Formats: sequence, C-alpha cells, structure tokens
Amino acid sequence: KIIEVSKADLSQKVDGRPLADALMEPTRIYVKQILKLGAQVKIKAMAHITGGGITENLPRVLPPHYRALIDTKAWRRPEVFSWLQEAGGVDAREMFRTFNCGIGMCVVVAKEDAERARALLEAEGESVSVIGRIEPGDLEEAYVELTGIA
Repeated sequence: KIIEVSKADLSQKVDGRPLADALMEPTRIYVKQILKLGAQVKIKAMAHITGGGITENLPRVLPPHYRALIDTKAWRRPEVFSWLQEAGGVDAREMFRTFNCGIGMCVVVAKEDAERARALLEAEGESVSVIGRIEPGDLEEAYVELTGIA
C-alpha cells in the first residue's frame, strides 16, 4: 500500500541498492548459526522477527508477567525502514509492530553469556547488537516496551 500511495520510484537507491531489491529481500534463516550458538551457550528464548515486528513476535517466547525492554537506538536501522516510515506516514511504534526494522532474530541469553554469544555469532558472520533486557513486567501477559523512540 505504501508503494502504491507514494508512487514510489522502485529504482531509487536505498541502502546502496534499488528500492525494489531492498523491499523484496527474502527472510533470512538462522538455523546453522543458532545451532552452533546453542551448543556453547544456553539459549533461554528466541524469536524470528518475521510476519510481524519485534513487539508482536518477542512476547510469544516470554513467560507471563515479563517484559522485554528494547532500546530502539541500539542498532542501525536499515534505510529501507526509514523510507517506509516516511513514505507511508507510519507511526514509529507501528513500525516496530509491523516490520523487523533490521532485527531478524532475537536471542535471549543470560546477561553473563551476552558477550560470548555476540562473539560466537559474529564469528559466524552475523551482525549482532545487544538491544535490551528481559525483566518482570507489570501486566499479566508478556509484552515489549520500546525506549529510544522520539
């Protein structure tokens, strides 16, 4: 709908490539990397951020009464998401509900394992950001609280 309404030029460059290519990039699969990580670090939870954004997918893997505090400034959001937000007039919170905004997989590990997990995943060629923490929440169900949104 955003493409239609904005009358987008699909050949314009976004993140150094045509907008059409950026928009049609296929979902990444992380099986090999996660299996290697899980062999060396205890994974407490993980959520593939596809078919909904961070705020839709991450709560599904958390226990009731817990929240994920996510710092939206903790990673570089690919330019294509800024284009979508601007061209579609999409609210910042809606962006994180609908799109992955550059986070393809959330992996929850103990705080003391975070740096080891980062190093292992980076050794597999992944770009890794520590984007938040899990803590007890105020609601009965699990949820995500976003920080860093202007």
